[in-house]
Amino acid sequence: MKSTWREASKRTWNPFHWLVHITNLYPTHLDKEIPVHKKDDPLPYFDQFAAHIWIWTHASWPMIIQYVWQKYTGEPWKAWTTFAVFSLAMQINAIHKIWVIRRLSHRLGFLDGDKHARDPVPDIGVAKTVISLLSTVTFRPLIATIFAYHANTTNLQLTWWSLPIELSLYGVVLDLFFYTYHRSCHELDGLWRYHRTHHLTKHPNVLLSSYADEEQEFLEIGLIPLLSWATLHFIFRLPMGFHAWWICHEYVIFVEAFGHSGLRMYSTTVTPIAGLLDYFGMELQLEDHDLHHRKGWRKSHNYGKQTRVWDKIFGTCGSRVEAVKPSVNWDDPVKMPWF
Repeated sequence: MKSTWREASKRTWNPFHWLVHITNLYPTHLDKEIPVHKKDDPLPYFDQFAAHIWIWTHASWPMIIQYVWQKYTGEPWKAWTTFAVFSLAMQINAIHKIWVIRRLSHRLGFLDGDKHARDPVPDIGVAKTVISLLSTVTFRPLIATIFAYHANTTNLQLTWWSLPIELSLYGVVLDLFFYTYHRSCHELDGLWRYHRTHHLTKHPNVLLSSYADEEQEFLEIGLIPLLSWATLHFIFRLPMGFHAWWICHEYVIFVEAFGHSGLRMYSTTVTPIAGLLDYFGMELQLEDHDLHHRKGWRKSHNYGKQTRVWDKIFGTCGSRVEAVKPSVNWDDPVKMPWF
């Protein structure tokens, strides 16, 4: 994971380096310090309510634009227009999320920060990293448009009574497919070669969330979300319209980004059923996936990425180190910054 490109001459950069630079997607500032904490130092907790507001605000603005435009003109958007706008919206939201996580990094520091810094984007992986991120914000809106969008109405394609159920179940169902493939990649020789690139980082940063080989990207970016939507729509008989699926995507991407950020705070998955998951010990802590990278290679634990439902059921939960409740400073909430 050697990385020297940020300090190298810009004359050596290719278009992918410049894209990171122009959009300011650096996970940290080189000229600003990162706080370092001991393992047993108190840590703050992440304010779930503030995170819900942040996600809903970022998910709502393209929906509002579409709704107002369609009601004003009386004409529904064509599928290609919807895809273009929502793909751009996902890009903008993702960029803003990375900026905010960087700000939190310099405020909070990182897990295991007393022993190891976060892995940077490697010299040989800048293009792969950028392409992976672009694939996520392109193909997820694309599959949602293809399978769930209906260009025959000027109303938003979501059902308010079912939306809380869809948001609650989507992460659990998605995690079943993710858990199955993820654990299989670690335990079956023939599949490990499709996953090992992602595990070259032991202390990932937010940009390395999708750093993987093409086969893994296909599964995580496209197939698993599609199977999750199909399960809720055809088996659970939930509407799962385009805009409901869009909001689900925004929740999932939020969790994926924070799960690879390594931020030193007590943070569980942002979901409507967070309290229920916590009651049954099935909540996914930000540290869980970080430990999966840090301590896991072929044999690992914490295979879920949205919850610990399936890890709990199948006995693959790992022990936490820093993010344990006795160490939490409950008087020090971390609210999701806006800038």
